[in-house]
This record gives sequence, structure tokens and C-alpha cells, in this order.
Amino acid sequence: MKTTLSRYLQQARDAAVWKLEGLDEYDIRRPMVRTGTNLLGLVKHVASVESAYFGEVFGRPFPDPPPWTSDGAEPNADLWATAGESRDFVVDFYRRVQKHSDDTIASLPLDAIGFVGWWPEERRNPTLHAVLVHMIAETHRHAGHADILRELIDGSVGRSANGSEFEYEFDWEEHRARLEQAARDAAGGDSE
Repeated sequence: MKTTLSRYLQQARDAAVWKLEGLDEYDIRRPMVRTGTNLLGLVKHVASVESAYFGEVFGRPFPDPPPWTSDGAEPNADLWATAGESRDFVVDFYRRVQKHSDDTIASLPLDAIGFVGWWPEERRNPTLHAVLVHMIAETHRHAGHADILRELIDGSVGRSANGSEFEYEFDWEEHRARLEQAARDAAGGDSE
């Protein structure tokens, strides 16, 4: 079971990181929606969250915590990268976090109990299994956000750089137009 859970976590990690590939510094950092969500910030965020869940939660703190995870850090500092925080720096941080997390996962049984001080009291002592499921969901959720941002930037889609799940002939423009028409029809034809 650990192998399966670890595989799903790694798939999500890889999907989030590949969304940065082939884009310039501006595109990986630019805020694409009102809340400022951006590709590099999503990678920085999932790395930061993972470092806590597989680190301090199980008494194995990440050995080199970045300043944006400290108590006095600016709110949302983990959701964007400063000009001084390069893509390589953020991705390297994530890779080191993954190694630390993988070591935690390998060294503990799935029923090992952790302590998540920021969760409601009745759920503060989850098992490693529960934390793994939580991080798989969290990482896939943010990889999904990255999917949408990347498609908005340059049209790239999919879970991997080759977009293999979309390797078939399909007229996306016609499909989108049909969906737009269905939305207008459902709204009584009034939407413009």
C-alpha cells in the first residue's frame, strides 16, 4: 500500500514541477487570477506544506526550513517567489523536501501517529496513512490549478510534458464553441 500511495504522490509532484518547463521567468511567476495564483508559487507552496506534514508532524523536522515557513513570515509568502528566489532554488528545495518526505514515509509504518497542531483537536493525531492521503489530495489539487494556469499561458495541457492523455485528433475550438452555445442556451440565450 505504501508503494501505491507513494506513486500517486510522486505523480502529483512531477505534474506540478513540469508545468514550469519551457516557460520564462515572467510566465512562471505572473499572477494569473485575482488571488495571485502563479505556477512557481504553487510549487513553492506544495513543497512548504509537504515539508511540514512529513517533517514536524512526525517529529522529523525538515533540516533546512526556509524563512517563509517561520512564524514571523509574511502571510502567503509560500504562494509566490521573490525575484531572488530562482526557479532552480524553488525546485531544488522541493526535491530536497521530497527526499526528506520519502525517508519519513519509508522509515515509519502506515499506522504511525503524528501530531498536526493546526488541525481541529479531534483530528490532530492522524496516522502516516492519513497524512499521505491528505498530501496526495493537496498536491493533486494544486497540480490541477497549475494545469489551468499553464493552459491559460500557452495552451499546454496534461499531467506530463508530452500531454499523452490528449494525444488524439480533436477540434478543441469546435468543442469549446459547442460548450459556449450550451451555456448560452441553458441561460435562455441571454448571456453575452
